[in-house]
Amino acid sequence: MVRKSSNSLRAVLAENMKIFRREKGFSQEELAELCGMHRTYIGSVERHERNVTLSTLEVLASTLDVTVPELLTKHESPSNNEQVGNLSGLIRKGN
Repeated sequence: MVRKSSNSLRAVLAENMKIFRREKGFSQEELAELCGMHRTYIGSVERHERNVTLSTLEVLASTLDVTVPELLTKHESPSNNEQVGNLSGLIRKGN
């Protein structure tokens, strides 16, 4: 019997990849180049369409300067109030 992968784990990986990639200031294309992968592959992982291998997880984690468990662990996103507060602070600094 073929076992189906966990969609929720792929979703966690996808969200974390986007967060860590953006924190580093990488586009999907830049991350792909640094990892030696195709840009469409990075996009499909971020849309949680792909199952990745352990070696791919290691390459992604290394390139993003995080651990494999960090890529696979769900992180609490800031609440809307925190996001608004952070945005307000940035706007005030700009004036």
